[in-house]
Amino acid sequence: MADKTHPLAQARIARGMTGVDLAREIRRAAERRDLRSGATKQRVYKWETEGVTPDADSQAYIAEVFGVPAGAVDPRSWPHWLPGVGGMVIPLGPSPVPALREALRTTMERSRRTFLTAISGTALVTLASTWASTDTQALTSESLHDTKAVGEDLVALLEDTSARLTVQATEQRQHTAPLIDALLTTVTDIIEGSRYSQPVKVRLHALAASLSQTVGWHRFDYGLHDEASQYWIAGLHSAHTGGDRDMGAALLGDLAYQASWRDDPPTAAGILERALSGTRHPAAQSLLQLRLARALAAQGERRATLRALGAAEHLLDASSRDPVPAWCAWMSQADLAVDSGQALLDLGDTRRAHELIRQGQNLLPTSRAKTHGVFLTYQARSHLNLGEPEPAAAAALEALQVAHRIGAPRCVELVQGLIPRFEAHAGVEGVPELLALAAA
Repeated sequence: MADKTHPLAQARIARGMTGVDLAREIRRAAERRDLRSGATKQRVYKWETEGVTPDADSQAYIAEVFGVPAGAVDPRSWPHWLPGVGGMVIPLGPSPVPALREALRTTMERSRRTFLTAISGTALVTLASTWASTDTQALTSESLHDTKAVGEDLVALLEDTSARLTVQATEQRQHTAPLIDALLTTVTDIIEGSRYSQPVKVRLHALAASLSQTVGWHRFDYGLHDEASQYWIAGLHSAHTGGDRDMGAALLGDLAYQASWRDDPPTAAGILERALSGTRHPAAQSLLQLRLARALAAQGERRATLRALGAAEHLLDASSRDPVPAWCAWMSQADLAVDSGQALLDLGDTRRAHELIRQGQNLLPTSRAKTHGVFLTYQARSHLNLGEPEPAAAAALEALQVAHRIGAPRCVELVQGLIPRFEAHAGVEGVPELLALAAA
């Protein structure tokens, strides 16, 4: 029986490929170079089970099959350069297509009931470090054929479609999410297989980055964390290739937020410290500083947390001649107050934290229903910390009702995390109703 634990076997199976499929694709990769490969099912078997190392040419063909940039392949390190090995990621390169294909593949994997390899925190921080230290200007100034194969009218249509789809309310996501996925696939196909002018190229990469961010948040909200991270990494590649440092920082900020959510604040802080070096707009810096404060507070670093909170507050009020980037245009005093309260709650300053969370709730626009639900869970937690189970139950119950109404699984998850604490107050008004709804 074949050894399915070998990294090559894992990469092959994750893509729904048999040994015969892989051998065929390797031969095709060689043919595209006007060369020949002797890859067969039996040879793939030897690579996967008998410790045989493919020669340098075969490794180059394997890399092409899996969408790994040639520069990332070191034949001496076989099989450690293969995608997914040790939770690694595709390194930044001149094209975002390999990372975009890797992200899109995750959706197919889920439908085929295959597995994903979780990305390590070390790999994410390393990726952020590379991004922070790499000049993207050289990547955006490359010479391209000035052709009308893909023109501005088509790009404008794709941009308009994206804008219309991504502003729909959360409760409409069941209808719009598949369309956004398909739109990202279309944009990826165009980037990979078409010719376009330099201005069109920059717009296509910006669109791919924006769509990847949106799809990543859809996956995150449904608890599909490995998929979410792959889409955000793909967006980072697109922003990097397009020279958009602010958007790159945004996507790193999303990866950091996810790390905090998954109880890995050191990784979150490591990513955010590097992301902050690449964004210039005060509102963007404010959001990243606020997320950094949350990561630092979770580690009990009071002085650093307060410093980050002070920076977030100062930067949010700072003026700028540039428009606020779309990815942080929603950032407001309400968000600052509530997340500051959450950070203080982690530091044990419960009374001040509760005051800030309540203040933020009052400032939040009614149009932000999902955020309202999330904030209610924070309010419930602060009430519990103050020994006030009755208002805590009222807040948690409302949060759960909002989450069910608009279809917000992430908010449901937050409430479910509080349920064990309510079970000790089963006789308090509102708690039985909350427990019944949570169990439904």
